Amino acid sequence: MAFSFIRVDDRIVHGQITTRWAKEVKCDGVVAVNDVAAKNPALVAAFKSCMDKPVHVMTYDEFCEKKDKILASEKNWFLITKEPKLMAKILVDDKLPLGNLKRLVVGPQNDRPGTIEIGLNQSVLPEEGESFERIHQAGYDILFALVPEVNGGTWAQNRSKFGYK
Repeated sequence: MAFSFIRVDDRIVHGQITTRWAKEVKCDGVVAVNDVAAKNPALVAAFKSCMDKPVHVMTYDEFCEKKDKILASEKNWFLITKEPKLMAKILVDDKLPLGNLKRLVVGPQNDRPGTIEIGLNQSVLPEEGESFERIHQAGYDILFALVPEVNGGTWAQNRSKFGYK
């Protein structure tokens, strides 16, 4: 299994990933896909300093080039994107083969103008809701959880807030 955990998190790599999720789910390292972060050496260094495991921050194009090697790995990687739209592109459009891994965990999503609150520190724009709906329709269970025991429920429980039945 190459990926043991998939997450959308607007902070990408931070304490909740390193101190909680990496202890709850098998984790040999993190693959973070974000074009802006990957091109910022200070952010890459900050993310790498957060963990005592490998952290690879790459652009979407770099991820596409390396995904087959990652998928062939014996390691358990966390796949993290900052934006729901990019995760939908990877999971739905690109059909990243994840085997039995069908749960996407959504972490912090800051409150911004026009967002709809899902849970504590989890606010979603309507267009982000469209991305979650696409992921949901592709067969993924989406859990809004900062840490395992603090969650705002699932997309299935919250999708009506965005007009989905």
